Amino acid sequence: MKEKARFLLLKYIEAEIPESFEKKVHIHDILMKKNPGNTEKEPNLLDLKIEIAKEIFENCTFCERRCMVNRYEKSGFCRVKSSLISCAFPHYGEERVLIPSGTIFFSGCNANCVFCQNWDISQYLTGEEWSAAKTAEWVTMNKMRNGIINVNFVGGEPTPNLLYILEVLKELDVNIPIIWNSNFYMSEETMKLLDGVVDLYLSDFKYGNNERALEYSNLPNYWDIVTRNHKIAHEQCDMIIRILVLPGKWIEEDLPRILDFIEKNLPNARINLMSQYRPEWKADMYPELSRRVTDKEWQKALEILSRYSVKSIGM
Repeated sequence: MKEKARFLLLKYIEAEIPESFEKKVHIHDILMKKNPGNTEKEPNLLDLKIEIAKEIFENCTFCERRCMVNRYEKSGFCRVKSSLISCAFPHYGEERVLIPSGTIFFSGCNANCVFCQNWDISQYLTGEEWSAAKTAEWVTMNKMRNGIINVNFVGGEPTPNLLYILEVLKELDVNIPIIWNSNFYMSEETMKLLDGVVDLYLSDFKYGNNERALEYSNLPNYWDIVTRNHKIAHEQCDMIIRILVLPGKWIEEDLPRILDFIEKNLPNARINLMSQYRPEWKADMYPELSRRVTDKEWQKALEILSRYSVKSIGM
């Protein structure tokens, strides 16, 4: 990577750390418009983001659940009190342009997708607590030894782990891009903190309406929140949008609306239409989700995709 990863550039912008939360946010917004210098500063804009995240952590609004719990004392809906790493490894099963990807899986999630393919870590807390320094060391070692070309924060869901991730980047000195691999149910506060940190958003765009999102994933106001965040992310940096094709009515009801939104609002985003749905976790409780996508349905999804001028990318 010839260009500096964006999180490293934050360390080149000197920042005052005031006492009040409001002043922290005000200074943050001003400094986000400033060009970085040539040397690392202390304290810097990344430090300021960490301090803002610490205050949000005490009254958590990292995602749009807005549980407003003190996560130093207890967890909210996501069940994540402190970050647990379920596993970490060089991943060769991601999109071709991303591999080998230094993938770090967190347990816990702010959604309850009945067909979740990672339900064993999203719906249950498993794994180990790693210090920020240990995770940074893992990234450095795997870049040198295994040639990982990015750090891919996923889960579960990375959003409840935002503070920890920023603390990892504080410890990390290698020039490597950061991927935010997410369901995109983040709050606007989180989107602001991710600005300048993330080099590529890898989103999971699940539904074209609020009703299906609530029924299958227990995500209120899904369409409104996720479309807002995609627009914000598109202004910040590159995007790859994953769309997992679901069986049944989803193909003709949700897929066209998702693709229409992307075509009209996210012209630079790349799309990965994914065929690997399989009924997992509680999917058998829903007749329409209790089977795989048929060949006929997949061909219909491809035909719908061909109607739009979106940029397609494969695994």
